[in-house]
Amino acid sequence: MNSIEDWLNRPGGLTERLRATRRAAGLTGTQLARDLGWPQSKVSKIETGKQMPADEDIGGWAEACRASEAVAAELVTLLAEAQALHQEWRQQVRLGQVGIQRNYDELARRAAVIRNAEVVYVPGLLQTAAYARCRIAEGTRLHGANPEEIDDATAERMRRQQVLYDTSKRFEFVITEAALRLLLCPRDVMLAQLDRLLSVTGLTHISFGIIPFGVELTTTPQNGFILFDDDLAVVETFTGETMHHGDEAAAYARAMASLADEAVTGEEARRLITATIEDLREATPNP
Repeated sequence: MNSIEDWLNRPGGLTERLRATRRAAGLTGTQLARDLGWPQSKVSKIETGKQMPADEDIGGWAEACRASEAVAAELVTLLAEAQALHQEWRQQVRLGQVGIQRNYDELARRAAVIRNAEVVYVPGLLQTAAYARCRIAEGTRLHGANPEEIDDATAERMRRQQVLYDTSKRFEFVITEAALRLLLCPRDVMLAQLDRLLSVTGLTHISFGIIPFGVELTTTPQNGFILFDDDLAVVETFTGETMHHGDEAAAYARAMASLADEAVTGEEARRLITATIEDLREATPNP
């Protein structure tokens, strides 16, 4: 699984060279942003790999920092490599849904502890085949991927769920009540998915919590993410995946712990799921 952000932040990578160029010029991020007419946040995002710079951004950066021709050429080359890698990832998405699922398989196989927080989706490891197919089909449409791979990618995701029965591993899932109630699939598919979640609450090596509506939160669940052990956090966005290590992964671990503290588990979680099932059945038109 490629991460553009990881590649940008690698030792000797584009972000490191950009920071070095700015510092060699004796400029702070705020000063550079002012010279370029940018918001300061843009400099920060580029230097941390959160934003892919454009060609003109690199040219302006080199000029504002009075970089030598050799340094400017190096920055242009690093940017071109990053752009090519990003295009390669997009091509992988368009042509390789099964491959992406297999990459997640490998991460799940190696990890001893898997923690997953989701705001609007049911976590992949807990999805029914029909629900998973809806999610994968949505991603296929969004990225213009090969629709012929939907069934195979769904089957691969289902095979990954075998790790749930490895009792040497520990799993922790936290979702918001919105993930129960948003209809991101046909009603019958969602009803089956909710029933599946009921069965999960009885597995002893799996912690499953739901953050109910109406709870005052100390941490905002901004997006879904998966933590593999303590050293890798994976966040999926509309345009790709970002992978976070070290201090950034630790920040996601802290967010996970905070969200878990706000969630209800056990019988309270079962009551929320059961109430959602009843509401959905009542709202389903009679055939």
